[in-house]
Amino acid sequence: MGDYLMSLIKANDIQNASGGIPTVKSQQLIPTAWVVFNGTGTVAVIGSENVSSITDNAVGRYTVNFSTAFANTNYCATANARYVNNSWPWACVGMSSDDAKTTSAMKFGTSLPTQYFLDSPEVGLTFMGGQ
Repeated sequence: MGDYLMSLIKANDIQNASGGIPTVKSQQLIPTAWVVFNGTGTVAVIGSENVSSITDNAVGRYTVNFSTAFANTNYCATANARYVNNSWPWACVGMSSDDAKTTSAMKFGTSLPTQYFLDSPEVGLTFMGGQ
């Protein structure tokens, strides 16, 4: 007792035998979905996982569409956005009262602290939850 062995595991891909995201001690260790996209002009995905597309709903208003739906709407989303001008070098990300969160998509908007919705040149979102 008292002797501890350290092991090194190297793998290119770890999969859950029953599908979905692998877990350790019943906790998911990687995001279920993530996306980084350019939200100005024609919306363009820069990189993503488990995101099928981004819908440009209006100025500063977007919908992230998931490739594989979540099991319920209890998933967590974290986000960041960039907006570059002389007054505010950053933007806010959030859901308004008329934005919808479903198992297959989430609507949200980007804005400056002093203004309503504005397009952002870089938006990033990470989603955690069961599928």
